Amino acid sequence: MSFKRLPLRFFFEVLFSISGAAAYGQVGGGGTTTDGREGTRIINTGVPFLLIAPDARSGAMGDVGVALSADANSVHWNPSKLAFMENKNGVSLSYSPWLQKLVPDISLSYFSAYHRLDDRNTVGMSLRFFSLGQIQLIDVNRNDLGTYSPSELALDGTFARKFGENFSLGTAFRFIYSNLSNGQFSSGQDTKAGTALAADISGYYRKGTVLFGKDARISTGLNISNIGNKISYVENGNKVFLPTNFKLGGAATIYPDAMNELTFALDLNKLLVPSPPVYGLDANNQVYIVQGRDPSSLSVPAAIFSSFGDAPGGLKEELQEISYSAGLEYWYNKQFAVRSGYFYENPDKGDRQYLTLGAGLRYNVFNLDFAYTVASQKNSPLANTLRFSLVFNFKTKQEGR
Repeated sequence: MSFKRLPLRFFFEVLFSISGAAAYGQVGGGGTTTDGREGTRIINTGVPFLLIAPDARSGAMGDVGVALSADANSVHWNPSKLAFMENKNGVSLSYSPWLQKLVPDISLSYFSAYHRLDDRNTVGMSLRFFSLGQIQLIDVNRNDLGTYSPSELALDGTFARKFGENFSLGTAFRFIYSNLSNGQFSSGQDTKAGTALAADISGYYRKGTVLFGKDARISTGLNISNIGNKISYVENGNKVFLPTNFKLGGAATIYPDAMNELTFALDLNKLLVPSPPVYGLDANNQVYIVQGRDPSSLSVPAAIFSSFGDAPGGLKEELQEISYSAGLEYWYNKQFAVRSGYFYENPDKGDRQYLTLGAGLRYNVFNLDFAYTVASQKNSPLANTLRFSLVFNFKTKQEGR
């Protein structure tokens, strides 16, 4: 981050705000008061960097991915898809300078790989590193406390198994490390790096068919990701939920002839964490909850199951918490691809709305993918976001993506 000097007493408030903004592309808190003070209805979680689309293929298609054909980046989108990899091994490297309009040195790096054990079983892994740049700290007396580079990472291990010719199940286990505090002393407490363990549960189904008189393949996928313990940055302090996410999607690929391939895909996402309650002020000017539940009172399982019906605004607000991704991909001769997509999130739940564009080039064992984000809103920090991915396919059979 390009802060020349940052007073320590403001460090944590600014850092956590930017950490959330860096992942979601906006800054906001949750909750609304009943005394005329307006707040947002954004759902807040810890380590939101886990939800950023890491690769350029899906990044160019509006962040769809749960039902797309399998590749090395399936570790993030839907681990169960790895069971359908026909190549013996594959790796992918991705990089994205993130929110350059907000802060110039935030970035996301992603590495993923898989190995097919046999015709039914595949293992994979990934490493995600999110850098929040560099901060120079000073105390209240303007003494230099040195520089600090906050960062977060997640290390995954995955397993997928095929059942029959059309269906697979998969899981991922994740270690999360969020080092935002540098061990500084804040609000009377020593801070520490946050750690958590999480898991994904996923399924994938695909089948050959005929659409519009042409050979085609349809697929559907489901992934419940980041099911894990709450995370905290202070000993015995408040804990926040991981961004447990429910992703459901479908895709259809049409093969008009041997040279052309066209894919349409749609994903729906919903966070399985508590909706922000509605707050009010009592006669003593103390905040209390008017509608909804106190998120801190819920366990992780209770939060997941109640998240489908806990919004104070009822069904209308529950539907607002669903975001939509739609994407299109065209391949010519299995060598050159063009992509586009759109992501929509309700204005009361974050208001991320953006068009994405991209291209891909396949040569021998290499795939080079590029994505570009065109944000809908004026001055959006997501505007002009770039992603780059390099995929190595160690082939044993030819498979269309």
